[in-house]
Parts: sequence; C-alpha cells; structure tokens
Amino acid sequence: MFEIEDYFSALNFNEISLGKKYEENQLGSKLIFEATSLENIDIAIFDVQEDRRSDNIGCAKAGMEVRKHLFELYQGDYDLRVIDLGSIKAGNTLEDTHFAVEKVVESLIKKEVVPLIIGGSQDLTLAYYKTYEALESYVNLVSIDACFPIEKEEEELNASNYFSKILFHDSNTLFNFSNLGYQSFYVDNRELEVINGLFFDIHRLGALKSDIRRAEPIIRNADFISFNMSAIAYSFMPANINAGPNGFTGEEACQIARYAGMSDKLTSIGFYELNPTLDDRGMSAHLLAQMIWYFIDGFYNRKKDYPVGSKKRYIKYMVPNSHSGRDIVFYKSPKSDRWWMEVPYPEGLSNKYKRHLMLPCTYEEYLVATADEIPERWFKTLQKLK
Repeated sequence: MFEIEDYFSALNFNEISLGKKYEENQLGSKLIFEATSLENIDIAIFDVQEDRRSDNIGCAKAGMEVRKHLFELYQGDYDLRVIDLGSIKAGNTLEDTHFAVEKVVESLIKKEVVPLIIGGSQDLTLAYYKTYEALESYVNLVSIDACFPIEKEEEELNASNYFSKILFHDSNTLFNFSNLGYQSFYVDNRELEVINGLFFDIHRLGALKSDIRRAEPIIRNADFISFNMSAIAYSFMPANINAGPNGFTGEEACQIARYAGMSDKLTSIGFYELNPTLDDRGMSAHLLAQMIWYFIDGFYNRKKDYPVGSKKRYIKYMVPNSHSGRDIVFYKSPKSDRWWMEVPYPEGLSNKYKRHLMLPCTYEEYLVATADEIPERWFKTLQKLK
C-alpha cells in the first residue's frame, strides 16, 4: 500500500451495501478499494469525518450515506480508474484533521490524482488551500455557496469563515476567488466592497439560473472547488441546517459537477455540509452521489484543452479596443468549441501568474469585445496584475 494509507480507516462494506451484492457494472463493483500504487489512478474519493466547527453538526457522517447510493450507480462508457481510499476520522483536534487532509491532498496532487472529498464541514477548504501553498502554486478557488462571509481575522476558524482565513493568510497564494450562486440577502454590502476591491468575480444565483452555461468558463478557470450543499434549494437538499427555499436545483447541481469534471485545469474538489441526520429518505445523499457520478463522467470526457493542450492549434481572433488602446486576443478550440481570452502579461512580472492569464470565457464575451467594450473579467484580471 502507498504511503498515505495510515491516514485512512477502511470502509465497512456491510454498512454500505446492507448485504446486497453489486452488479458487474455498478460502481460498488468497479471502484478500486486497494492498490499498491497510484500510478494508474485518476480520481481518489475519500470522506472526512469532521464537523466540530460547523453549526451543521452531523455532516461528519455524510460519507457512508453517500456511498450507499453512489455504489449502486452504473459506470459510464469509459475505463474507470477511481479509488475509494476510505475515511479520514476526526483527529484529537481540528488542526490534526486539517494536517491529515493537507498531507493526503498534497500526495495525491503530486501524483496527478484528483482528490474528491466528501465532507465534513467546509472549513476543510482551508486545508485544501494550504496544500497548494505547500506546493508553491498560485491558485484560483471557486466556491459554490449561497454566501461568502468575510469575518474579522482574529475570529476562530469555523465552517462559515474559512474564506476569511484564506484571504488573510500570511503567505497568500490565492490569485482569484469566484463565487457561484450567492444570494444577495445573505451577503453584507461591506463584503461585496471587499470582493470588488480585490477584483474577484462573484455571480448571483438568479443570473446563473437564467442560463447555467454561464458557470462553465468560471469553473474551467478553477484549480480547486469548494461546493457547499446549502447552495442547493431545500426542496432538493434538505440535509443541511442552512438550506433555504432558493438555490440550485438538483439538475443544475449535477451540471455544475459535470463542468467541474470536464475542466482540464481543476486538480481537486470537495463537497461539504451534507447532514444525514436531517435527510428525508436519503434524497440529499442520493443527489450528492449523482453529482459525484457526473463529476466522474465529466472527467472522462475532458478535451485535453488548455492548459493541458497547446493554444497554438486554436483559432485566434484579435479584436481592437479603443478603450484599452490594444487588441483583446481570443482563442477558440476547434476540438471543443470553447473560448478563452488572453490577458496581456506586464513586462517584468514574475512568471508565477502566467498560467492564469488565459481566461476561459464565453462566445458572448467575445461579442462584447467586438462591440468595442471591455469584458469585465478581462479588466478585473488585468487590474490584479498592476
């Protein structure tokens, strides 16, 4: 067994399967549960049984409940190379749990395996972030959440203020933060001022529900994603104490998960705050199982576009812009029909930001540029470099 085995406790299959035998093509038969190495593994699933700093006590138990439904789903038309590592149990302290998550995620990313966490509380996102810090990598975080509280730096870490801890961390390696699905009545205007002042980009629930495809380029630009189940409407996700009447539908949540899987840039994802003690007939656990299925399906339908593939083969469009006094350069992949816009790299700037300056975008943003306007995300990214 590989070196991270000591962090995990094995699964109790009788508890998950309830004595049933899985059919040949169900995930319960197809997933890998033991391996001598990670060389032929693409995705590693594990749950983290931690909820001490959450007001949603019970979410530490999500992993087993989600697996009951996940293992019954059938694999798609691809060669599945996914391992279930088991569970990271809560340590003696929260810091112990975070340390275990950091070490596991760091080891997996170094081996080019995508970690998929079933939380647990959302403060685990901070452990994820510290992993990238240890890897000396500037990253983009996408949070799918109904809000993004920015509290005082001295407040004790909890599931609600993890973003504050990332934002005010001593050696900040966060290049961009994006939120998908915030609801205005949950967000203080002072928080909006902070986000806008840092040139981060946030997207209201209503705008995304009018066309969920708007989420795709934002997700395609993420290095890691933190998905809070409270972003999903109560009628689809009752197993969260903070769930509200508005939010994403189950179908929209699955589409977002598939976009995440398809992103060639994404290297890790976590799903947090599902509380089985509040679940109605297991429907929330069933929905998260389907979201994970869609993530896996998206992963095996990746197009090997940028940053994996070279932009040299893309169709290049140079759009003059009178406001900036320069051309705005767009690229279109002939393989996937997806779009990017290139932010000019200031002379003398460190190369540490370079991979973030090919911004995934939509055809609509290209049309904005052809109308001699500056796409908002292009402008915000340029401002962050000054």
